[in-house]
Amino acid sequence: MAGDTTTVAPSGWEEGTARLPEPTGGPATRPPRRSRLHRWDTRWSPYAFVAPFFLFFAVFGLFPLLYTGWASLHRVELTAPDRMEWVGPRNFSRLLGDEFFWNALTNTVTIGLLSTVPQLLIALGVAHLLNYRLRGSMFFRVAVLTPYATSVAAATLVFVLLFGRDHGMINWGLGLAGLDAVDWQNGTWTSQLAVSTIVVWRWTGYNALIYLAAMQSIPHELYESAALDGASPLQQFRHVTVPSLRPTILFTCVVSTIGATQLFGEPLLFNGGAGATGGADHQFQTLGLYLYEQGWVNLHLGRASAIAWAMFLILLIIGAVNWLIARRLRRSS
Repeated sequence: MAGDTTTVAPSGWEEGTARLPEPTGGPATRPPRRSRLHRWDTRWSPYAFVAPFFLFFAVFGLFPLLYTGWASLHRVELTAPDRMEWVGPRNFSRLLGDEFFWNALTNTVTIGLLSTVPQLLIALGVAHLLNYRLRGSMFFRVAVLTPYATSVAAATLVFVLLFGRDHGMINWGLGLAGLDAVDWQNGTWTSQLAVSTIVVWRWTGYNALIYLAAMQSIPHELYESAALDGASPLQQFRHVTVPSLRPTILFTCVVSTIGATQLFGEPLLFNGGAGATGGADHQFQTLGLYLYEQGWVNLHLGRASAIAWAMFLILLIIGAVNWLIARRLRRSS
């Protein structure tokens, strides 16, 4: 009929509704390939980025650790590492009665104390000086880091010349002061002090920059409040700087202690061509040198593995002490 405006609803529409037909499926309803690749990339790419670290750690870290633990339970020589004889914990029990092991452990602790304590104290003072706005401060920061960039071999050989008995500069200075020359290499305390001096020289600047970075994060308002209360610069350092640096100081103490436990290059080269004995009387033989002597000089791979695991257990104890102290500091703060 003319003028009739009635229309017929398309197929799939219901009267009084505007619902579209439901999809019937097929290729048109699949998510685009680009969106699927994006989801896969977002989900799996972080694992791909960190996978090389875990791969290298497993090959060069975890596997040697487990193999060393397995070798420590066997009698095995370095000349025939495939022939192992099971001895159980005998290699560890022998260490308990080995005077050379206890001598090396004592020397390691002594050299660690002689190097760690002065090193961190000097580093704290150097960082405090560098924290001021000095002209050419960048030059001084690079200068204090230069010993750390020097190789162990180069630094130790220079110090061997400085501590020489007949022509060393240290004994020359003692002679000018009217003192007798010191046989630095053959004495017990003198040799340990000389080796500790090398460690202090190499690592003081590194720790100073760590302290400097921590000092620069201390709010300046604390110093202003202390100055308004009449605190002198020394009092500000004692009551503001040092308490704020407690976590950093703890960190450097632990890292330096771990480094002292693994000390190897300095005492080895300080001994000249005498090998890993650490002097004629083993007076500065560390655990690292004793491990090297057992494994690569005496060729006792099983004993060397037991020494390595003993050092690992010592480091675990140091880490546990660090965790307890850090936990106590967090609670007190």
